[in-house]
Order: sequence, then C-alpha cells, then structure tokens
Amino acid sequence: MNYLSNKKGFLGIDNNRNIKEKVIVVPFGLEKTISYGSGTKNGPKEIIKASHQVELYDEDLKCEPYKKIGIKTLKPFKINKNIKKALNQISKINEQILNNNLFPLVLGGEHSITPGCLVPFIKKYRKICLLHFDAHADLRESYNGNRFSHASAIKRCLDYKNVSVVSFGIRNISSSEISYFKKNNSRIKIFWAKDKNKWNLKEFKKIIKNKIIYLTFDVDGFDASLMPATGTPEPGGLFWDETLNIIKIAAKHSNIVGADINELAPIKGFNAYNFIVAKLAYKILSYKFLYR
Repeated sequence: MNYLSNKKGFLGIDNNRNIKEKVIVVPFGLEKTISYGSGTKNGPKEIIKASHQVELYDEDLKCEPYKKIGIKTLKPFKINKNIKKALNQISKINEQILNNNLFPLVLGGEHSITPGCLVPFIKKYRKICLLHFDAHADLRESYNGNRFSHASAIKRCLDYKNVSVVSFGIRNISSSEISYFKKNNSRIKIFWAKDKNKWNLKEFKKIIKNKIIYLTFDVDGFDASLMPATGTPEPGGLFWDETLNIIKIAAKHSNIVGADINELAPIKGFNAYNFIVAKLAYKILSYKFLYR
C-alpha cells in the first residue's frame, strides 16, 4: 500500500513522528448515483485538508490520541468508473487492511460505498451490526433504476443475513422502505429523529453490548443547520454532543472494527463544514481506541 507522508495525511502529523499505525485512512471519493446535490467526490480531499486544523489534544480523553493510535493515510488512487467494480475495489482494500490487523476508516464519497466497505467484515465475522447515522433509511431496493444507489446502501448491506442495523437520526423514509422495515424489524432498530427527546440509550447499550460493530456515518444525519454541505440535507437532525454520546456508548460497550464517513459535499469558502467532519473522524478513532 502506498501512503501519504504524515504531514500530508490525516491530521497533518509531523513527519518525525514514527508511531506504529493501528488505523488506515482510505480516501474514496466515489460519486456515481447522486440524486440531488453533487460534490461528494471532493469530500476526502477536503476532510484531510481540514484535519490539519484539528487540535490534536482531546479535552475529553485528556491526551493526544494520535500518539497512542498511529494513523496512516493511503495516497489517492483512481476509482473505477463502474460502480460494481468500484465497490469491489474498496472491498479488496479493506480486506487487505483487515488482514494486517488494522482499522480502516474510509472517507467517501457517497453512501453507496458502504456495502463494498463492509464485505470483508461480513466474511470475517459470524455476525456484524451496522451503527448507522443518517437522515435517510437507505432501505430502497433500488433508486432511479440502480440497486447500488446511495439510497439503497443499507438495503444492500442487509442482503447479507449476518448483518443487522441500528440507525440514528432517520427522518426521511419511503412507503416501500417502511414495508421492508416492518417485515425485518428483528434485524433493524431505528431511533427516529422525531423521538430524540424520548430516546432510551440504555436500550441502545443493551442492543449493541459486546457486539461487533461497523460504524457508517452519512453526514446528512446531522441537522441541516449544522451540516448543509451534503447532497440531501434534512432539518430535524442530530447535533454534535448527542452524536458523540452515542459513539462513546458504542466504543465502551461494543467492538467497533471499522468505519466510513460519507456524503460531505464541500461548499467553496465554507471550511467549517469540512472541519466538522474531520473532527468527527478524529473523535470516532479516539473513542474507539481510548474511551473506556
């Protein structure tokens, strides 16, 4: 695998720092099935650029987590133009990372990347649970004639019988998705955005306790006032502190084995949105490895 120098990679760490890596950041700006706003192909580049402004000290963990984690960033590479081949491409990359006992963090790109990212985990683990942050359920069988649409990302994951999903922030769902959800509610738990004030996070802790978790974060899960830089923003979503609280619960009570962050569509001149996603990525890694 070919890596960027520490200085050019995620967090812009000094090249003199030689820390054995536990994490591989994979920039994968796949953009093939967008249905509204575009620009997700530029997400990885802008997340990495913004990460150079993230303070390395974490006031919650009282340390500089990167020193205890070790992070390498893959050099950008050509993504196959055919979506099925592109998903196979990211599957092989994640498989190689897993075979080296490392943690992949994939930066999309659109949410259609997740089924490809997940395949090697499905092969490795008898059961795996998706921790899914999103405004949309993504349970459509297909969208605009494409079974690999970003609107079908979670449905493609659930095609595998050893996959279950816990979703947070959902506030946009079609009637066909509701029908699928009702028929498969033993494998799908949704914490609806409309019920935020009534969420029982003790129930969430019970659901995920001691499970193998793959975390997938569509940034439109955030409220549109916090994250307008995405293809399909929605009001009524998640805010920063409640999001981190959910991730901390998962980090403490389950085993997060991989993650992706997707659907950032950078807006020129508005760097704050890129920064939010970069900090989210650092928080996910920090809590995964250090929060107990």
